Amino acid sequence: MKHFEANFDGLVGPTHNYAGLSFGNVASLNNAAATSSPKSAAKQGLKKAKALADLGLVQGMLAPQERPDLHTLRRIGFSGTDAQVLQKAAEQAPALLRACCSASSMWTANAATVSPSSDTQDGKIHFTPANLVDKLHRSIEPVTTGNILAATFANTRYFNHHTHLPEHPSFGDEGAANHTRLCPQYGQSGVELFVYGQSVTNPSAPKPAKFPARQTLEASQAVARLHQLDDDSCVFMQQNPDVIDQGVFHNDVIAVGNQNVLFYHEQAFLNTQQKLDEIRQKFNGDDLHFIEVPTAKVSIDDAVRSYLFNTQVVTLPNGEMAIIAPTDCQENPAVYAYLQEVVTLGTPIKHVHYFDVKQSMQNGGGPACLRLRVAMNEVEVAAVNQHTLMNDDLFAKLNAWVDKHYRDELSVADLADPQLVFESRTALDELTQIMKLGSVYQFQK
Repeated sequence: MKHFEANFDGLVGPTHNYAGLSFGNVASLNNAAATSSPKSAAKQGLKKAKALADLGLVQGMLAPQERPDLHTLRRIGFSGTDAQVLQKAAEQAPALLRACCSASSMWTANAATVSPSSDTQDGKIHFTPANLVDKLHRSIEPVTTGNILAATFANTRYFNHHTHLPEHPSFGDEGAANHTRLCPQYGQSGVELFVYGQSVTNPSAPKPAKFPARQTLEASQAVARLHQLDDDSCVFMQQNPDVIDQGVFHNDVIAVGNQNVLFYHEQAFLNTQQKLDEIRQKFNGDDLHFIEVPTAKVSIDDAVRSYLFNTQVVTLPNGEMAIIAPTDCQENPAVYAYLQEVVTLGTPIKHVHYFDVKQSMQNGGGPACLRLRVAMNEVEVAAVNQHTLMNDDLFAKLNAWVDKHYRDELSVADLADPQLVFESRTALDELTQIMKLGSVYQFQK
């Protein structure tokens, strides 16, 4: 039986904007209040997803959230018609309005943690939506994320869906952005790496001083229990607090793994050698490659600005690996020089492909942020909602949908425009029909 790792990219929503909501994310803060282009952002994401499908990879799309989120605005006391709710929020609490208009669900690396059937005790693929409690604008996502995942992976014979963790900082969970998996082949049992920023039950343990540690050890352990993972298949690693304070807000900004390759910066983790030894001990095979990028070649600042590690490492149909990088990596001399070198090191990584995803990059998310990885066999792929899988037909339909519904430009001031609510709901209602999702949004209930 064939096995694959599918990438499910987040479709950029109609309210894609630069509101600077993510404290600790350097790019998000630096571009706050700039004018965005929702149409360009969506098309850049679709082009990248289609290119990966054309490379022979299984590629899917996940629908965006409903924004502006009037349901949340009403929960916190704004009343009246939709237009009145927006107007009151804009006048009385503009920061809350901006949070309820964020298109951050485009970064589906934060949508959920996924464990494949080859790792779980019940032989099903497990999904746990991230609760994202550290950021208000993301904490309102999990329920709809769960609806979208359940509509995309609907067959309960193969897929097991969990409710997100309790909405408390003790269980701060950022999803697959702090989780990766190493395995000899996608269909074989693997080692799941859970990377956390702090332990709340051990207050004396190291933690960052400037920026928040969004993922807790306790959340990672809870997800591992929910997913029915054996102790021998889990490694819990702490992210270096010093790099969190330099803008490395998720592990996927400083490390990325694929099959038998872990690609990481030398400053990424605490107790690095001890944890690498544990991975070797638990890994089901001998051919394991740790590619450590030294600070002398790529500084933390260059890694964060270029998103060298927020690249995708994918296995092509011929068995060779490729790095899917943003064009920002080409534009950084140190990073570009390293990427030219890495394909010569004798590891499985043989190619680098560059894509323009600047609309996402300017808001703090690179190629790896835009995708949720799901390792599956061919039977499980066939059980996925086929209307969410990228092909020529879906690519054409989604591009036409974007052209029909998305604005060319959007400023933060435009978020209070009542017409934006109508435009967004009209677009999403049509999208659920294109992708056969059913009623996944609050306004459809």
